[in-house]
Amino acid sequence: MLQRGIQNPGNEKQKLKYEKEMQRLTEMYVYEKEAFASGIELVAGIDEAGRGPLAGPVVAACVILPQYCFIEGINDSKKLSPTKREKLYDIIMEKAVSVGIGIVDEKTIDEVNILNAAKMAMRMAAERVSPKPQLILVDAMEIDGTDIPQKAIVKGDKLSITIAAASIVAKVTRDRLITEADKKYPVYGFSKHKGYGTKQHIEAIKKHGICPIHRVSFTKNFTT
Repeated sequence: MLQRGIQNPGNEKQKLKYEKEMQRLTEMYVYEKEAFASGIELVAGIDEAGRGPLAGPVVAACVILPQYCFIEGINDSKKLSPTKREKLYDIIMEKAVSVGIGIVDEKTIDEVNILNAAKMAMRMAAERVSPKPQLILVDAMEIDGTDIPQKAIVKGDKLSITIAAASIVAKVTRDRLITEADKKYPVYGFSKHKGYGTKQHIEAIKKHGICPIHRVSFTKNFTT
């Protein structure tokens, strides 16, 4: 069986580490393996980043990886350091069959609420991958408005390699966007907290008010 993205080690210590990592990745490949065994060839994973922050968009990623593409270190993006996420992002983008990104801005989030905005972003991401997947594995919830068969997996970013890949792409893409916003609105410290409700961020809102990328529905308690 071909396994791309992870190298066979040399010495005994590296071998044990390799075997442990391969076991972990194999356990994260159950849903994909089931799909391939049923005759499905193109499996996509979808996840989003940015449901909780006070500012910035919600970003979703849809990733199709080659069959049996095991990438060393891949995991739920929340369990990885920013440096590790960046490295894995580059590997995923290099090896993926296709990647689709969906971005829904803060104004739309205020209009439709964050849950609907997240679903919108995921649908957009799914529509932007080519070739069209035969199955989508989704973290926790189902996507509205798509005819692609899908399977919602609770804690999917921890249980599926493909969803974990999507979680990394979504998180890195969003972090880069919010870091760019820091250059335009430096008083809020976006590059540090990425829009989340840290003490520093809330104090900056109370002092300076909100800026154009803040979510009004999320920040009203700090501006009244």
